[in-house]
Amino acid sequence: MARYILTFASLNGFLVVALGAFGAHALETIVDEKAMGVFDTGVQYHLFHTLALFGNGLLAGQYPAQKLFWIPASMFAAGIVLFAGSLYLLGVTGLSWLGAITPIGGLGFLGGWASLAWLSLSSNIRQDESPQ
Repeated sequence: MARYILTFASLNGFLVVALGAFGAHALETIVDEKAMGVFDTGVQYHLFHTLALFGNGLLAGQYPAQKLFWIPASMFAAGIVLFAGSLYLLGVTGLSWLGAITPIGGLGFLGGWASLAWLSLSSNIRQDESPQ
């Protein structure tokens, strides 16, 4: 499982750099300042949660007996798609109804962090347990 999470995080790292570069070099000349700010917010949250996915993958690799690391990984991934994705599209297209999707992605991020905290406190990951 760790390999899949780390691969997905790495692909998201590539994607967020590409989208950030697109925003800075191509989109900036096409859209207004407000739309650029929306797009930039998508890039920031995408980057933060790509790093969260990467850390989640590292933890999954260190604690292979804990099989539930797919839960926060899935929630972070859903958050990236729904939160950052809706902001990317909103910034590029200006379609205001996309703003209604953004909070659902935010719930995905919150769920990812909450489930990661729960896993960290679970009985399967203890301080006296040495990572593999």
